[in-house]
Amino acid sequence: MTGMLALRKARKKLRMGTICSPNSGGTKTEEVCNADWMGSLPPRLSTFPLSNLAIPGSHDSFSYWVDEKSPVGPDQTPAIKRLARISFVKKLMKKWSVTQNLTFREQLEAGIRYFDLRVSSKPGDADREIYFIHGLFGIKVWDGLMEINSFLTQHPKEVVFLDFNHFYAMDDAHHEYLIQRIQEAFGTKLFPSERVENVTLSTLWEKKCQVLIFYHSPLSMKYPFLWPGHRIPAPWANTTCVRKLILFLETTLGERAPHGFFHVSQAILTPRVKTIARGLVGGLKNTLVHRNLPVILNWVKTQKPGVLGVNIITSDFVDLVDFATTVIELNNLLLQGDRALAKC
Repeated sequence: MTGMLALRKARKKLRMGTICSPNSGGTKTEEVCNADWMGSLPPRLSTFPLSNLAIPGSHDSFSYWVDEKSPVGPDQTPAIKRLARISFVKKLMKKWSVTQNLTFREQLEAGIRYFDLRVSSKPGDADREIYFIHGLFGIKVWDGLMEINSFLTQHPKEVVFLDFNHFYAMDDAHHEYLIQRIQEAFGTKLFPSERVENVTLSTLWEKKCQVLIFYHSPLSMKYPFLWPGHRIPAPWANTTCVRKLILFLETTLGERAPHGFFHVSQAILTPRVKTIARGLVGGLKNTLVHRNLPVILNWVKTQKPGVLGVNIITSDFVDLVDFATTVIELNNLLLQGDRALAKC
C-alpha cells in the first residue's frame, strides 16, 4: 500500500500547479506551468538516459518575433527577395515566418526543453553579429542565449537542448564569433559531448551542467562542448497532409537507432507554395496549424518513450494546445513496471 501511495505522489509531481507568467499579449495564460518539470520527475527517472525520456520541443523556436523592416533573409530565394520590395509582402511573409507565440522564457516556463535554432549574419552589418532567421530576421542570438541562461540560473535542475541546425551567410569568422558567444553565455553550464547513454539528469545535476549544444558544422569537432549535429537526427516529413505526417513519424520512429543518438520527432506540417497562395492572408497558424494540431496531439498521446520510443517531440505554436504537458506526462509510462511491482 505504501508503495502505491509513493507512486501516485511521484506521478502527481509531473503536473505542476502554478500559473505561468503573463504571455506576450499581456494576459495570464491558463496553461499549467512546467518550469521545474525535470527537477520534479520521480527520482528513478533521473537515472534514465535523456534519450529515453519524452521531452517537448518547439519548431523554429525563436520565430515569435521577426523584423518586417529588416532585409529578407538569405534563406529565401531570389524571387522572394524581389517580391519583398513591394511594401505589403513582408507583412504577409511574417504570417508564414512566425511559428511560435511564446518567447524563449515563456516556452521554458511551459516546459519546452528542446529549441530548433536557425541563424544568420545580416547584410550590411559591420560587425559579426548573428541573428535568428526564418524568412525574416529575428532577435540577436546573444539576446536569446541570455534569456535562456537567466531561466536556467533560476531553475538549476532544468536542462535544455539547443540545436543550431541551419547557418546562413556565415564564414568561419562568424562561426568562431558565435561559438565564443555560446561559451560566454553558458560557461560551466555546458555539458561536453559524451556517450548518449551516459547523459542522465542525475549526471547533469552532479556536474551542475544544464546545456547541450548541437552544432551542425564540422567546427563542432574543435570544441568539446559542441555536440555534432548527427547525434540528434530530426527527420522531416515535408508534407501538408496530417495523415502522411503521422505515417512518417511512425516510420522514422521504427527506424530509430537504439543507441548512440537522441531522436527528434518533428510533428509539424510544412506549407507548399500553393498552400501559401490559398491561405495568403490567413498565415501558417490559421491555414495549417489550428485545424491539425488536435490530430497531432492525439498521436502524441498514443506514444511511449524508451529505447525505441519517442524522445524529443517538436511542434509549432506550442501554446495552442496542452502540448508540453502531454509530452511530459508520457514519462509516467516508464514507471509502469514499478507500478506492477507495487501491486504485488
